[in-house]
Amino acid sequence: MRTTTGLRATGTGTLRRTPLERRDLRPDDVAVRIDYCGVCHTDLHSLRAHDESAPTPLVPGHEFTGVVTETGAEVTGFSAGDRVAVGNIVDSCGACAMCKAGQENFCYSFPTLTYGGTDRQDGSTTLGGYSREYVVRDAFAYPLPHGLDPAAAAPLLCAGVTVWEPLRALGVGPQTRVAVAGLGGLGHLAVKMAVALGATTTVISRTQDKRDDAERLGAHGLVVSTDAEQMAAARDSFDVVIDTVSAPHELAPYLQLVAMDGTLCLVGYLGTVTVEAMDLLAGRKRLSSAGSGGRPATAEMLRFCAEHGITADVEVLPSSQVDTALDRLGRNDVRYRFVLDMSDLD
Repeated sequence: MRTTTGLRATGTGTLRRTPLERRDLRPDDVAVRIDYCGVCHTDLHSLRAHDESAPTPLVPGHEFTGVVTETGAEVTGFSAGDRVAVGNIVDSCGACAMCKAGQENFCYSFPTLTYGGTDRQDGSTTLGGYSREYVVRDAFAYPLPHGLDPAAAAPLLCAGVTVWEPLRALGVGPQTRVAVAGLGGLGHLAVKMAVALGATTTVISRTQDKRDDAERLGAHGLVVSTDAEQMAAARDSFDVVIDTVSAPHELAPYLQLVAMDGTLCLVGYLGTVTVEAMDLLAGRKRLSSAGSGGRPATAEMLRFCAEHGITADVEVLPSSQVDTALDRLGRNDVRYRFVLDMSDLD
């Protein structure tokens, strides 16, 4: 086994620095020195739900960038020194219809998650990217294009691909009118990507507070969701509404914004929702969802972001301040993603 240093959950919802074990390299593995790891709401939820008495430790982190330090005997696509990025999926069955279609994120036998997943070969529980090293199958590591800042690129591997897949699947382009509900970690990247795809892009927010940010990100307008007049004026105005709101909420107001034959796509809140059939019927509207991304879409997204200079708006903190980052994230006190600098784990 290999030994590295990481941040392990305690029973109080905080993290402590501790030695971690990584597997010895298999023939198709690469070892990655993690330089930057994004802090996702999923990490916060996992920590709050974690029981320290559980038989397996919790080490969060599933969107990170770094440098290859070693490769397995059969690896041909990477060499030591290559910049790479790793997302929230590190393996899949490779044989089901979804995997064969390049949608490993929908693997019938469930993809192996970067942390809290089950290794398909030895049955061990995966430990995440809040650490200095990660060992991953080469097929689930992605070349990090030159020109992308590694700290600001880390959130692309979760938040970025989560909004990229539906934008592409729904054919967003120059003739598309897109609205993005919620301007947070997911939403700000959805705006940047929709604008770069050529879509007329509008932000939907509860207040006017983010109007300047919306304009800076390239949005063409902002609709205040708590303003009945503005919502009424925007009715049937958008071909695609990307809903990134993470809390439970009513869908009817957003469906009313969708134009005939348009789509409301949920990517922020994936719990139980209730929809009145009439809200879909009037205008042949569609309700869809999406989560993470397959290998082809992830690689395409990174290339697109490099071509258009798209990265996340981040606040970088040393990993020793992870509890500060999590506390502030819980209060939505970040615009728009925390990223941990893991170099202080040396």
